[in-house]
Amino acid sequence: NTTAEFARIAMLFYSFFKTLVGKEIAVELKNDVSMTGTLHSVDQYLNVKLNGARVVDEERYPQLACIKGCFIRGSAIRYIQISKKEVQTELLQDACRKENSAVRK
Repeated sequence: NTTAEFARIAMLFYSFFKTLVGKEIAVELKNDVSMTGTLHSVDQYLNVKLNGARVVDEERYPQLACIKGCFIRGSAIRYIQISKKEVQTELLQDACRKENSAVRK
């Protein structure tokens, strides 16, 4: 069932992003706006709330320069960039392997 597989994958990402609360991230939106800030929260729909938010290109988006905190709908996000040092690669790979083996059973 494709819907069930998608739900499992979404929960894997949700669990991963919960471990990044309090960390600095960069979010690129589908409308090409990029923002950085501290991840305050994430929900099961991968909506994120940033504190200390800053727009990357203030000259292009001056109307966003005064934003300090923001809520970003998950469906509007193209990419989330995180620092390599924040990723526990082994744990993430193990979780993906476990999820993959659960799908195959």
